[in-house]
Amino acid sequence: MTGNNARILVQPRDRELLQQISICRIVDREQVKHLGHFGSTTRANVRLLKLTRAGLLRRYFSGSAGGPKALYTLTTKGAVVGNAPETSVIRSPDQLLIGDVFVEHQLALNLVYIAIFRKLPANAVVQGWRTFRLPLNSSVALSPDGYFEIVSNGLVRPMFLEVDLGTETLSIWKKKIELYLKLATAGEFQNSFGHDHFSVLVVTTSNRRIQSLRNLVSRYTQKVFWFSNIKIIQSEGFWAPVWLRPGGAQGPSQL
Repeated sequence: MTGNNARILVQPRDRELLQQISICRIVDREQVKHLGHFGSTTRANVRLLKLTRAGLLRRYFSGSAGGPKALYTLTTKGAVVGNAPETSVIRSPDQLLIGDVFVEHQLALNLVYIAIFRKLPANAVVQGWRTFRLPLNSSVALSPDGYFEIVSNGLVRPMFLEVDLGTETLSIWKKKIELYLKLATAGEFQNSFGHDHFSVLVVTTSNRRIQSLRNLVSRYTQKVFWFSNIKIIQSEGFWAPVWLRPGGAQGPSQL
């Protein structure tokens, strides 16, 4: 096919990568290496450059301690070629994104998304990944960051995901907790998702923030919610014993 500035032969692997970028909306190179199963940084860089020059990806830059970092999102053409929904993040071409809270949150969500599918428990599969741009329904005005189900030995465990960067006030979290508990007790979840029970997994950026949210949730319930640190998940794995329940002195456990 002919792109804006270059010709490229699109491989099945490219289409799979474009579909994954559609799910993640905006990605950095390290995330692309995981999503595209690239064994080296050089191979990832070469392919990203070709896909960008062919008009399938749009590139931005993010300021970081190590200097500007390239970020990539689908173009309309990239969505068509990848047979994927167009979920592009639109900013000015090659724009330097500094302090863009949405982009920072999406990149953090992507890290967790990637971790969910790595080192799964034996005989387990993940299915039904979803994100939400609108509230779940008219009676539960809640927009989780993600939802998925892990299936093991015939048992389906539904899980909502909240990625917290510490930018939301505790009053906002108070409302979220109340809405999740309403979803759990009013039959809304079973009506919408076809299951009786769910967990809410909260991933945040520091142990101090975890403790603050645990203390808040423990005023309402000792169930439903689990908490972890995104850095620990990256180093130990999503399915490792890295999760804490609300309140109490118990140590971390597996989900």
